[in-house]
Amino acid sequence: MCGIVGYVGPRPSQDILLAGLARLEYRGYDSAGIAVIDENGSLGMRKKAGKLAMLRDSLTDAALADGTTGIGHTRWATHGGPTDVNAHPHLADDDKLAVIHNGIIENFAALRDELAAEGVSFRSETDTEVAAALLGREYAKSGDLQQAFRNVVNRLEGAFTLLAMHQDQPGLVVGARRNSPLVIGLGDGENFLGSDVAAFVEHTRKALAIGQDQIVAITPSEVTVTDFDGVVVEAQPFDVSWDAAAAEKGGWSSFMAKEVAEQPEAVANTIRGRIQDGQVVIPELDGLDDLLIGINRVIITACGTASYAALVGKYAVEQWARVPVDVELAHEFRYRDPVIGDDTLVVSISQSGETMDTLMAVKYARERGARTLSICNTQGATIPRESDAVVYTHAGPEVAVASTKAFSAQITALLLLGLHMGRVRGTASDAAADVAELQALPEKVAQVLAEENDHVAQLAGWMADTRSVLFLGRHVGYPIALEGALKLKEISYIHAEGFAAGELKHGPIALIEPGQPVFVLVPSPRHSALIHSKVVSNIQEIRARGARVIVVAEEGDAAVLPYADEVIRIPLAGALFEPVLAVVPLQIFAMALATAKGLDVDQPRNLAKSVTVE
Repeated sequence: MCGIVGYVGPRPSQDILLAGLARLEYRGYDSAGIAVIDENGSLGMRKKAGKLAMLRDSLTDAALADGTTGIGHTRWATHGGPTDVNAHPHLADDDKLAVIHNGIIENFAALRDELAAEGVSFRSETDTEVAAALLGREYAKSGDLQQAFRNVVNRLEGAFTLLAMHQDQPGLVVGARRNSPLVIGLGDGENFLGSDVAAFVEHTRKALAIGQDQIVAITPSEVTVTDFDGVVVEAQPFDVSWDAAAAEKGGWSSFMAKEVAEQPEAVANTIRGRIQDGQVVIPELDGLDDLLIGINRVIITACGTASYAALVGKYAVEQWARVPVDVELAHEFRYRDPVIGDDTLVVSISQSGETMDTLMAVKYARERGARTLSICNTQGATIPRESDAVVYTHAGPEVAVASTKAFSAQITALLLLGLHMGRVRGTASDAAADVAELQALPEKVAQVLAEENDHVAQLAGWMADTRSVLFLGRHVGYPIALEGALKLKEISYIHAEGFAAGELKHGPIALIEPGQPVFVLVPSPRHSALIHSKVVSNIQEIRARGARVIVVAEEGDAAVLPYADEVIRIPLAGALFEPVLAVVPLQIFAMALATAKGLDVDQPRNLAKSVTVE
């Protein structure tokens, strides 16, 4: 949610701000705006509801005087609707001060009443304008933007990233973060701020991560980071491992299409460097053997797509590490007073590393003595810094809102974790065969893409008018059924539900009527003839009631042929590795169906890539 860009340096700032906001569009937004201190020392601002193109058109029609200090913002509406007035930046101190904000200021109502009692009037419905007015009042007292900023952030409650600049202090942008992302880009005679490294990766791959409750001040030649009390702290440096080209479409019809196609590479990159002498050894977990041996319970916590990866991970960790695993939705976890302690390992999963519900779950777990490990795709993110250890997925930037390659990489990371823990605990049997299966995954994903892409896309084209699709799976196929339904809901806006196939007779079979499309994920009969036979029985039950059955089954499984209207084939693989293969045609189907309906698959309505508020 909300893209943030700040710049100070020798170059005209408008193009840098607009390009940075364009690279942050994936986060989801409904308005955009920029503010610039021009060469004459005056602050100018322009903001528009709608997509970034609306702001660009407005600037083309009536140019804003340019300068070398600026801030930019894409807003996802919380307080107040998506209007021009509610868009950011917000101004204060006789329009000499500009503020942008990501997050929610929970005590904004009390602060607003305080300011209103002093005669302050407000132009918007936002909590952000309250922070701007408060900062304007404090600046009038001190004439020092950094001091005023410290005074203000110490009064704010909730989650926020704030950026501010004042026309009396050109060449300075000040930012702060609490439970919301902000990173620094280090240039040559210029510096950047962004809610994501994508905001500035075109200009520099050198970055600094800002910690919780810290303030940063950037000038063209200097970066200073302090805590909220003004004590200087050392920011954590890191290099961005990808360049701007990685976040471009590169000729693909959509970012989602590009990212689906990048899954073999994403899986391979997640595995790379983590297999030694035929065993899984995760370097990031070096020195934690005693911890992994001593734990009696694992909790995996996540939201949305990541929670379905967690459900697959539960099977892997339990089978190989022989330790009980629970999967918890992060937004429910800390509100139900869970039983956790120092013998519990809490594994969090977040593509962005900024998912607020998941971050709060991690903090809750640490406060109660649990050890924490994060699986994340984004360097410099908050959740890894709040965790005892992190396993990065190395999937590369994922721009489309609906996750694809990050999901495959998350499952891969969980498979690695299960095999690593099994080795450390001495509980993984036949580990060499499992490691060989893992190493073969990238090539098999590529095979699915090569052999089934056109078939599945054609199938989706035939079903463009479908109003509802059901998904059934057993064992590790159940989480993939849930993920297949979620992808379809996210980008095609049609009803879709995933069910455990065994639950069919306990209610969902009532939804079956003639013509109802049902995807069925059929497990390999080589791994469990019993589970396979049960799923085939489920197919017969729904087929008898008129369902149109689309089966995802491994090569050579002839038992499904008499009962399937369509069969999508995946390569032979171990039971715990099948999900990475089976999800690919479901992603293609959702993307192709949405495209057939003329929808934007990269930026579905109402959704944000990174959910940074609870």
